[in-house]
Amino acid sequence: MSTVVLDNVSKVYPGGHLAIDRMSLRADKGELLVLLGPSGCGKSTLLRMIAGLEEITSGDLWLGGALANDLAPRDRDVAMVFQNGALYPHRTVRGNISFPLEVAKVAPETVRERVTQLSKALHIGETLERRPGTLSGGQRQRVAMGRAIVRQPSLFLMDEPLSNLDAGMRTELRMEISSLVRSLGVTTIYVTHDQVEALTLADRIAIINRGVLQDAGTPTQVYNDPATAFTAAFLSSQQLNLLAATVRAPQNRFILLDFGPHQITIPWSDPRAYAISQYVGHQIIVGLRPDYLAPVPETFDGPVFLGRVRALEYHGHEWLAHVESGIPTVTVPEPPDSGRHAGDPAAPASGGRVMTTLRRLFPGIGPAPDPEPEPEPEQAGGTHRRADLIVRVGSRPVWRAGERVRVGVDAGRLMLFTLDGSRIDPPQR
Repeated sequence: MSTVVLDNVSKVYPGGHLAIDRMSLRADKGELLVLLGPSGCGKSTLLRMIAGLEEITSGDLWLGGALANDLAPRDRDVAMVFQNGALYPHRTVRGNISFPLEVAKVAPETVRERVTQLSKALHIGETLERRPGTLSGGQRQRVAMGRAIVRQPSLFLMDEPLSNLDAGMRTELRMEISSLVRSLGVTTIYVTHDQVEALTLADRIAIINRGVLQDAGTPTQVYNDPATAFTAAFLSSQQLNLLAATVRAPQNRFILLDFGPHQITIPWSDPRAYAISQYVGHQIIVGLRPDYLAPVPETFDGPVFLGRVRALEYHGHEWLAHVESGIPTVTVPEPPDSGRHAGDPAAPASGGRVMTTLRRLFPGIGPAPDPEPEPEPEQAGGTHRRADLIVRVGSRPVWRAGERVRVGVDAGRLMLFTLDGSRIDPPQR
C-alpha cells in the first residue's frame, strides 16, 4: 500500500497551456480516491503524472513517502487501467493477465494459480483461452482489471474504466471494483466524470474544474456541504437552482435575502447569519436543489416563492416542475480563464476565492494569497438565464402547466456562495 501526495503540482504543456494549476492533494494508504470533473478538466493528466507518463512542470509528487518526480514509470509500483482496456490482441485472456508476472519472472506455478483465482473473482474464468476480440466490453474491462491486479501493486490508477459500457454493466462492474479494491486494501485513484460513480465508489472525492481543485471530502461532505457552487451543481442529479439575491439587514433586525419579487429572512440566531452579514449590499448566489423546494398549501407559514408552472417533466420515478418565479437565475461560476498561458502577466491567477476557501479546508495549499482589496458592490450581470425554478414534485404531478403555485423553501438548506462560486459560510471538513 502507498500514500500519494501531490504538493503544489502544476502541468504546463508546450505553448504555455496550463492544464493543472497548483494542485495539492493526498490519497492515504488503502483509500479509494475519486477524481471527478467534466471532460477536459485535467483528471487524466493528473493520473498520468502520478503514473510517470507525463512530466510534472512544477511541484512535488510523493509516493509512499519518497519523492517520485524523476522515477521511471516501471519503478513506481503502479498499475493502470485505461478507458479502452488496452489489451494485447494476439494473446489469450490468460496470456494478458499473466503477462506482468511473466515479465517479472514469477514461477509458472504461481502464475497459473494467481491467474485462475483472479479470473474466478472477476467472473471471467470461462474466457481464459479466448482472445480479446471475441469478448464483450465488460469482459475486456475485467481482463484489464485482472492484468493490473495480478501484479499486486502498491497503487491502482483507473482512468474512466467504465465509460464505454452500458448502464447495467457499469453498475455491475462498479460494485465489483469497489469490493475488489477494498478487499485488497490497495490505494486506488479512480478518474470519472460520472457523479453517481464517484458518490457510490469513493472513500473521498476530489472535484476538479479547468485544472483547479474545487473541493475534496467524503461523498457526504461534498454533496451536502459543498465548498464551491461548481461542486454543488456538478453533484446535483437534477439541475441546481442558482438564484441571484442581494443581502440586506433592515434596521439590523435580521438578514434579508432579497430575490426581487420574493424575500427570505434569516434570523441572527442562524449560525450562518454573521458570515452572510459581511455581504450586506452585495449580490450573492443562493443554491437550492430541486428537493429543497416543494408544493405547499396556503396555510404554510415558512418562506414561499410564488410562480406559474411553465412545464412538467416526467422522469420515471418522479416529476419535475419548471416554475416561472421572476427570480434572476445564474449560470455556474467558472474558475478564471481555463485557457490562460503560464507566465502571462495579464492573466488572472486561477481559483480566486475558490483558493481562499480551499486554504481554509486544507492549510498550506498553494502560495500565500495576496492581500485582497476592499470589496466593491458586485453585480451578477451577464450570467442570468431563464428565470425558472426547478421543483421536485414527487411521483405524482400535483400541479398542471399554467397553474399559479406556491413553492415552499427549506431555508435551513440554502447553499450560499459569492459571485465567483466560493462558499460564504465555511464548509465543515
